Amino acid sequence: MSYDQPQRLKVLLALPVAQPFDYLAPLTEDGKALLCRPGAIVRVPFGRQSRLGVIWDDDAPGLDAKATPIPDDRLKPIEAVLDLPPMGAAMRGFIGWVSRYTMAPLGAVLRMALPAIVIEAKAPTRRLCAPAPDADHQGLRLTRARKAVLDEAKSGPPQSIAALAAAAGVSDAVVRGLVQAGVLMITEQSGDGAFPAPDPDRLGADLSADQSRAAQILCDLVVAKAFAPVLLEGVTGSGKTEVYFEAIARALQLDAGDDAQILVLLPEISLTSQWLDRFKARFGVYPVQWHSDLGPAERRRAWHQVASNGARVVVGARSALFLPFRALSLIVVDEEHDPGFKQEEGVLYNARDMAVVRARMEACPVILSSATPALETLLNAREGRYRHCLLPSRFGSAQLPDIRALDLRVDPPESGQWLAQGLVDAVDETLARGEQVLLFLNRRGYAPLTLCRSCGERLSCPHCSTWLVEHRYKRQVQCHHCGYFQPSQPDCPACGAEDAMVACGPGVERVAEEAARRWPDARLDVMTSDTITSPAKARMLIGRIEAGETDIIIGTQIITKGYHFPMLTLVGVVDADLGLRGGDLRAGERCWQQLMQVAGRAGRADRPGIVYLQSYDPSHPVTEALISGNRDGFLDQDIADRRAAGMPPFGRLAALILSGPDLDALNGAAKAVARAAPMAPGIAVFGPAPAPLARLRGQHRQRLLLQTRRDQPIQKILKQWLATVRLPSSVRLRVDVDPYSFL
Repeated sequence: MSYDQPQRLKVLLALPVAQPFDYLAPLTEDGKALLCRPGAIVRVPFGRQSRLGVIWDDDAPGLDAKATPIPDDRLKPIEAVLDLPPMGAAMRGFIGWVSRYTMAPLGAVLRMALPAIVIEAKAPTRRLCAPAPDADHQGLRLTRARKAVLDEAKSGPPQSIAALAAAAGVSDAVVRGLVQAGVLMITEQSGDGAFPAPDPDRLGADLSADQSRAAQILCDLVVAKAFAPVLLEGVTGSGKTEVYFEAIARALQLDAGDDAQILVLLPEISLTSQWLDRFKARFGVYPVQWHSDLGPAERRRAWHQVASNGARVVVGARSALFLPFRALSLIVVDEEHDPGFKQEEGVLYNARDMAVVRARMEACPVILSSATPALETLLNAREGRYRHCLLPSRFGSAQLPDIRALDLRVDPPESGQWLAQGLVDAVDETLARGEQVLLFLNRRGYAPLTLCRSCGERLSCPHCSTWLVEHRYKRQVQCHHCGYFQPSQPDCPACGAEDAMVACGPGVERVAEEAARRWPDARLDVMTSDTITSPAKARMLIGRIEAGETDIIIGTQIITKGYHFPMLTLVGVVDADLGLRGGDLRAGERCWQQLMQVAGRAGRADRPGIVYLQSYDPSHPVTEALISGNRDGFLDQDIADRRAAGMPPFGRLAALILSGPDLDALNGAAKAVARAAPMAPGIAVFGPAPAPLARLRGQHRQRLLLQTRRDQPIQKILKQWLATVRLPSSVRLRVDVDPYSFL
């Protein structure tokens, strides 16, 4: 359809801009304006370049209605309307909501939903194997490996050589040999093809009575097709995943004709090989994945198939929340308490909270699953805003582990060692039984500090106000904030003293060194983000542990992500006090969650588990709650403390972070912001003060904190406040509504 008169359109660009720009509709060959509707994805001229954008609603909330319109004769026409499904009204509304809530530019939020590198990538071509029609098997010796390949090829859609070989459990050479023999043929297909659909009718796991009740509640919510937030809370090992799998199956069964879509958010998608394998066992295929480890071709295929309903179940990291789903019928946020759901760069948002918002806009249920729910989520369930499904016991005969404290004031490790004798004895006994041990320390590298024993020089990052961490495996010292590194050297760079640099404190590599020395015959694996750098490496390590080829695992927080190791019966926490140091308002809650999660790795099958917490303060409320199992008492006290202080969720917080290369200019800007701070009942402003990380990536940093009552419009207060301040061009201001990090 076209019009004789030019159509004036608002186009929001996928750039950090606050408002859409006006353009004219593109012209048809006969010179008439092409009718374009909101949601159409377009390419427009912007400066000297072409940019991606979306035709935006004229009456969208938050747009500047007072802006003076540019005359039609000065407007440029849209270059092209792309052959892509338009962005739906619910998605456009969600993008606007996120922008207003986080106070991020509208176009910056759109850019997360419209990644140019994915949309503009060329459609790849895939070479796939399929059975050759009328293939002559006469004279071909059908070995067991060849028969496995042929059976796999006949049972499903065409696959790549590598995928077919992996599914059949053979080498690529076996598949290539069948291609050369003419039994299999190679076909070329577009890499943007639809993904295999999960089969919801496959037999699931046998559920306990508690699991069945919870699954029925979730399935009923799916059938209702309405917004319904629900907390699925269950102790570690209670089978929460199998329960929400039933909700996924019900959604697929219910909407099979409508191609309804399901989104599952996980905090660290690259480390969830066990979860992916469980999904395939339940539904016959792997889900569609979305995370940063995918290559451009894989990301392009996933994005396009989500947009065209060719992806039924998507599992992804927090950015998957901004994929262009056409018929979203269920959202699951697994490990909803995990701080990894908070985006700390670019647009600052919490994917768990935004998942609830998107579910409301899509009118679908959202399941928040955790063994250790966030305090905000738990309060919403207690107060009736969320449904609450509880799994109070482990599945089958498995029991929760016995948790004990080792008081390091009474039973300290030997000099230069990090494991107390009580823990060493427990490891000896566990290994003697042929069971597995996990030693947990949430600190990467070998040592957090390296100093000179002659002059006291401490190795620091030249770009950040932090020490360099020694990584002995790599023979480097590294900054964990900006990535700077330099080779490890024994001589002091300040005073020149030879062989004077000393590693202070333990990291996981140092614990592994001690373990190797104490138990030389044990098979050790270190599991950190430094050693597990890809999904493939994660899968290999998990496979070794599951096969009983590892005796002792030394790991950081990535080992807490829901793994199930039946032979792991002993967990030793090397420093149970670590998460309580430095602190913020969530320090106690986070420490309790992390230690409860790592403790939950022990005794998940028919063998009892035990957990030892090495601590210099066993009387701390967090440690006492873990030992006694009195979670509610600990959380009730935390709730009371936050209520008394007006802290979230009983009050609102927003952080203002100013940064710049010039310290004097930064300090002046911070003081100007503070002078303009609002003064009213129920509002408090703290700062400015140097951030705990006062220098980060070469930028000096100052922080202010705004605290308001829960019922006050914090975004409106911030907007009015910051409108009165003009900052120098060298100073950058970031606003973090609902901050999780106070560094």
